[in-house]
Amino acid sequence: MTILRNKVKFSKNQRLDAYLAEEYPQFSRSFLKSLIEQEHITLNGERTKAGTKVKEGDEIVLRLPEVEGTSVAPQDIPLEIVYQDSDIAVINKPQGMVTHPAPGNYDGTLVNAILYHIGDLSGINGELRPGIVHRLDKDTSGLLVIAKNDAAHKALSEQIADKKARRIYWALVYGNIKANDGVVDTLIGRDPRNRKKMAVLKAGGREAVTRYRILERYGEYTLVECELETGRTHQIRVHMKHIGHPVAGDPVYSRQKDRFGLSGQLLHARKLELTHPRTGERMIFEAPLPEYFTAVLAKLKKM
Repeated sequence: MTILRNKVKFSKNQRLDAYLAEEYPQFSRSFLKSLIEQEHITLNGERTKAGTKVKEGDEIVLRLPEVEGTSVAPQDIPLEIVYQDSDIAVINKPQGMVTHPAPGNYDGTLVNAILYHIGDLSGINGELRPGIVHRLDKDTSGLLVIAKNDAAHKALSEQIADKKARRIYWALVYGNIKANDGVVDTLIGRDPRNRKKMAVLKAGGREAVTRYRILERYGEYTLVECELETGRTHQIRVHMKHIGHPVAGDPVYSRQKDRFGLSGQLLHARKLELTHPRTGERMIFEAPLPEYFTAVLAKLKKM
């Protein structure tokens, strides 16, 4: 059993499950609720409820039961492993691949592939997400790190939560962004008009911060580098739409006409920087833009 301890440093009058979802982004809120209901999470040494409000100084203990096995089948799916050792693996995920099984996608996912190619994975995130520390949207390509044991998983998750890991993306967006760089700092939560989408909210969402800088301008399009300070669902896609420059090819957050026959948004996790959980070595990984992305840029240069 893995035990995580958390002391509330300041209070935002949050529910316990909401607070923990922010502190441990590798866990879904529903998973945390189930742990609370099963009394695997205590507050100040006592059993509690998901809706209990936390306050400064509260002591929270999470006891994560060991996973007895996974019902997800390993599948021989081509997988680009950028780096691998006994603790971590860094994967260059292709566009069109779902990160982990979910309703409607129980096979053909990154998890199915890594179970076949890697095998040993951390169990902290449950049987449907073994080894998954963070995720990429189905049609977002690029780098993500996989944990091969629980100690590595915990260390990597803390790096992401403490903003000590860097995740840098390249995106082609519609329009010509006027500023050479900037910061988008908003609240993001479920779109009240469409629960399948995320949206910038005035209240009730979670803080989301994206830093961006312009790489190249193509008249009606801009190539932009985005760095995540937080990791909210669809964050870059929502933030680019919010500033009036949705990601090219985005089927959810853009209403612009697709001129290039794209299969999804042109968003690529280009660079990943982290500290190795065992050696303490600072490591930097980069993945070149996929061919369909560079093909669009080549066309724009000719136009």
